[in-house]
Amino acid sequence: MKASILPIKSNENSKEFKNFTKTNIQFDVKKLQEATNKILSQMEWREWHVKGLCINRIPGDNNSIQGENLRGMYWTKPDHTGEEVIREKQIKEKLYTELNEQFIGTYFEKVYNELNKHFKIGRIRILLKEPRTTLSWHRDPEPRLHLAILTNPGSILVVDDEAMHIPSDGYVWFANTRKYHNAFNGGEEDRIHLVATYLGKR
Repeated sequence: MKASILPIKSNENSKEFKNFTKTNIQFDVKKLQEATNKILSQMEWREWHVKGLCINRIPGDNNSIQGENLRGMYWTKPDHTGEEVIREKQIKEKLYTELNEQFIGTYFEKVYNELNKHFKIGRIRILLKEPRTTLSWHRDPEPRLHLAILTNPGSILVVDDEAMHIPSDGYVWFANTRKYHNAFNGGEEDRIHLVATYLGKR
């Protein structure tokens, strides 16, 4: 089945979103949650302000899933001057073509292969937002695909002037994170998303 975009409207005022679209690709959330629990029994979250795990890597390169390579380059306006600065280093996203061995044979392998059928993708990461935490206001070099594994109503992704709660219904969502955006978890439990760098359609 070829991936397509479904029209998304707000429940509150039926306005169409400019920065969020929903694909017709859907996965089994229960299997995603079970696979996540299994992975987390074997691995620990990496880093500090961005906690995550890379599902894929540059072939044979373990450094490609750590530090700046996990976080990736972004632009931000960190202070009262409003001047934009660059953080971290540019990632060679198209080189991330090998599944990490910990994920081989898990449900994440199916997700990885299915996404690769429909999209050109770079890094695929499992990202954690702990309760009552937020990211910086920033923009990325590329858009992102989001798949909510565990979420709550207070977990919101804001892109430009639009706010969206991505439900854990198994659907893959496109978010235009080339624009300034933020993710915050206002709930009292973890928010876990699978996030893939979108490099175009197949």
